[in-house]
Amino acid sequence: MDLLNKNHNKFILTPIFSVLRDAVLASSGVGSGIETFPLCDYVTQSVFLKMTGFQEQKMKSVCWELASYDYEYRYDRYTKDRLGECSTYNEKNKIYQDLIKQIKRHSVVAFEISSLDKSKILSEVGTEINEIFSNSNFEIWAQRTFTEYKAIWSSISTNSYSNDEKNMFSDSGTYSLKKMYDNHLYRHRNRVAHNTLSYQQNLPTLQTLVEENYKYENYFLFFSILGLIDKLSIELYSKYLHTVTNSA
Repeated sequence: MDLLNKNHNKFILTPIFSVLRDAVLASSGVGSGIETFPLCDYVTQSVFLKMTGFQEQKMKSVCWELASYDYEYRYDRYTKDRLGECSTYNEKNKIYQDLIKQIKRHSVVAFEISSLDKSKILSEVGTEINEIFSNSNFEIWAQRTFTEYKAIWSSISTNSYSNDEKNMFSDSGTYSLKKMYDNHLYRHRNRVAHNTLSYQQNLPTLQTLVEENYKYENYFLFFSILGLIDKLSIELYSKYLHTVTNSA
């Protein structure tokens, strides 16, 4: 079965960082003078929302493709245990588990999640973010938060992943990637998506600013976490395609 010609597969295998590259290119024409600084929050919010929507649709597409090939999985995922918008960490983690199970189910060679080069994936995310934003309007507009992001990301190691097959990220450590997703990225996604900022105080209070965890309210960090999930998904989906194509 030639699954590589399906339209969904092209979308699933498209890196989410293509959204960032398009945004940097689109904003480059406005210049970077002080008069452009008010654009920063508006543009980054729009890019963030586009990225979260991109990933949610990709997760749904992965489920659809798995269900198109395996009818038992179709019943399990679409009848017994249905997903919502695929916006929460738990929903994305279920799809992560689904991919691993499907690879194992159809592969004639034993697959272990430890075979993924997670150190390489983690490094690639940081390298790409730096390459995309360096010398761009975004770096100039948000110089402080970009510097803070680089310090945070450099402290993340492969220990932030889980080595088992049930969890995409580890929940251990002082402040894990899972906590960053649940407590900051997902909450901000809901604030922006549902426009709650329109009737809530848009600026953080001084008390909020001095809180230790406020540093994780960082768009560059959000972009990186979404990119990390995306790269893991592409790696696993590519292995899935290879497995089912060879077993057909």
